[in-house]
Amino acid sequence: MTEPQRSSWHFFRAGGFDQLLLETGEELLALATLDQKLWVALSCPVEGVAFDRRTLELMDTDQDGQIRAPELLAALAWAGARLKNPDTLLGRDEGLPLAAINDQTGEGRRLLASARTILANLGKEESLRVTVEDTCDSEKIFAQTPFNGDGVITAASTDDGSLREWIAAIMECYGGETDRSGEPGITLPKIERFAAETAAWLAWQGEAEQFPAMGGPVPDREEIARLWSDLKGKIDDYFLRCCLAAYDERATATLNGPETEILALVGKDLMQQGEAIGALPLAAVTATGTLDPDHGINPAWGERIHRFFREIVPLSGEQRLLCATRWEAVKADLAPLEEWWHRRVESPVARMGSRRLRLWEDAGVERALRALVAEDLALRDEVEAIVEVERLARYCRDISSLVNNYVSFRDFYSRRGKAIFQVGTLYLDSRSCELCVSVTDSAKHAALATLSRLFLVYCDCVRSGGREKMTIAAAMTAGDSDQIMVGRNGLFYDRQGRDWNATVVRIVDHPISIRQAFWGPYKRVARSVGEMIQKGAAARSRATEERAALSVIQGGASKSVPPPAYDAARFAGIFAAIGLAIGAIGTAVASLVTGFFKLAWWQMPLALATMVFIISGPAMSIAWFKLRQRNLGPLLDANGWAVNARAKLNIPFGRSLTDLARLPEGATQSLADPFAEQKSHWKGCLLLLLLAFLALYAWQTGLIKFR
Repeated sequence: MTEPQRSSWHFFRAGGFDQLLLETGEELLALATLDQKLWVALSCPVEGVAFDRRTLELMDTDQDGQIRAPELLAALAWAGARLKNPDTLLGRDEGLPLAAINDQTGEGRRLLASARTILANLGKEESLRVTVEDTCDSEKIFAQTPFNGDGVITAASTDDGSLREWIAAIMECYGGETDRSGEPGITLPKIERFAAETAAWLAWQGEAEQFPAMGGPVPDREEIARLWSDLKGKIDDYFLRCCLAAYDERATATLNGPETEILALVGKDLMQQGEAIGALPLAAVTATGTLDPDHGINPAWGERIHRFFREIVPLSGEQRLLCATRWEAVKADLAPLEEWWHRRVESPVARMGSRRLRLWEDAGVERALRALVAEDLALRDEVEAIVEVERLARYCRDISSLVNNYVSFRDFYSRRGKAIFQVGTLYLDSRSCELCVSVTDSAKHAALATLSRLFLVYCDCVRSGGREKMTIAAAMTAGDSDQIMVGRNGLFYDRQGRDWNATVVRIVDHPISIRQAFWGPYKRVARSVGEMIQKGAAARSRATEERAALSVIQGGASKSVPPPAYDAARFAGIFAAIGLAIGAIGTAVASLVTGFFKLAWWQMPLALATMVFIISGPAMSIAWFKLRQRNLGPLLDANGWAVNARAKLNIPFGRSLTDLARLPEGATQSLADPFAEQKSHWKGCLLLLLLAFLALYAWQTGLIKFR
């Protein structure tokens, strides 16, 4: 296969820069020879893109969550080496044709055999192509095969009923692993663990087959050892208390337990107070210190003490009563049992019992299970080839689309479809925004995305009653931002057409259009004047209400107090100040009007245009420069991309990314609004009178001469 030379590359201009046009499979395979400085991106994330995740995971060989240029080139080279015709990578065929696999190489023949195995296991022997969906149905593919190369053996891996029981027993002890067929099974590490713990437990059991001090084999050694471990400390405590009572008889009452503890039990249901009763001494503490199982035993310990005298004390000689001296002898005789118990092996295999575990060693079960695992692993290469069939099928379907959203942004700038970084469409404030990207941390994303010079709206999106959540950043590139504010709600549609409730949580403010910049100063002035009027009116209303309330209070309390005297000087000063302010404003307006009417008629429109330019010009200039600087790069870089080009969003292209509400073509419209505000003519009349007054004033002063 000959690689295209540099002169054979084709580029198209979009977004103010040249992008590679890839139309053949040979050009895809020759990407390695193209200077990467000409690539639009050099890395893209696995998360947050509208692309098949499994395909990206197969490309992400180092599993770092990023698809870098070398990984993309490696995927292209791997697929190209296994295909007869590289055009198969363009994804035009439905599935991977078997005839497209290169069977002239060992790898190709292995893939072809595996593809046919997949189809045979799925009952599609006559099919001439394998699809991605076929390769993903692993449970059906491996359902009829006892071995599938994953190192997991199940009950279906053997016909021996005994081995099946051991497989179930190991899973009962340690849990199972899921086989490729979907069935639970065991692996070699679990078999080795079971064998090691079985050997250790049987060895520990063998150490206590016979204790010489006990006169022969000891039945139920574990139960006796457990009972001994449970009682030894309590009996030690009892005899120590008796020794203290013998030392000082005054301590006897206290050592039997404080009276408050006994009184605390009075009036309670003693059947529910086992723990409190058990905390009391084992038996009545006396100076003689003799333990009699038939008299004075704490009822919480009675059953265990009787078992102790019946099963343990006889091992050291028959005794009906136990004194401190005899107790020390019993402890000495049972020291080997106690030591053995302290070395006990804690393992889930213990519940299977000695008899069954000895069958594990005697019947060679471990060796048989190891052989089954080895037989399964012998098919690993063949099964891995099945996974490679999935890889090749996915690459043939998806890799061309990925390249056209990576090496170039063809899908985005051609407007023939959505790019992989576009996760859906946001409907908000009578417009739809198509440039929406997924965001993990809106604050961190906004810190870099603001350099894109785009007006960005960050929205928290939820659906299914809040069980599903995501955050998006949407670029608004048409209209204005007058009604955009934190807290507004909209609707977001993802690439699958699912609807999400969207709430604005953050705004990155940049100019949206030159038209918005033109009207911006006037809107701000109008807004400021309106706010000042509202504040003044509110202050006057509040003052009036306070005076009214004060007059009501004072009117009921002191009717004889005369109202304050009229302060003529004070009000004269106020009216004088108001007159001066009105006069200054009138003088300024008169000066402007006088200067305007002194101009020649043809100069008046120029003066008005100059005034408009002075007011709106700076804002429009700033907006024009910022709109020319809009760049897609920072918006995607904030999401983990490595955009390698100055991907500009000029005004016409940006306008196409946001669609404003408009009536459909051919729609009829009725302008009769029954609830429209009634128009009043007095404002128009007042304006005409003002214009007439100004014209009369200008004529009388000679500013305008009618000839």
